[in-house]
Amino acid sequence: LAPLTSFILPGGTPAAAHLHVARTICRRAERVMVELAARPDEPVSEAAIHYINRLSDFLFVAARAMNDNGAGDVLWVPGQNR
Repeated sequence: LAPLTSFILPGGTPAAAHLHVARTICRRAERVMVELAARPDEPVSEAAIHYINRLSDFLFVAARAMNDNGAGDVLWVPGQNR
């Protein structure tokens, strides 16, 4: 994949859009896990937090791959994407 020069908006092919949704859910789960890990009565391993973070990265790259290896990505253009 080519290096990013802009933010990527969720979308593109149906498969890529679904992967972006999965990534959003994964990131939400990561935030909850980090919040729980901060509590003394909730054991959350560092490995689990690291795994969920890497999973969200994978889902982002997989979504870009589904968009013709990034050629079909929906790029954010300030003032134009509303």
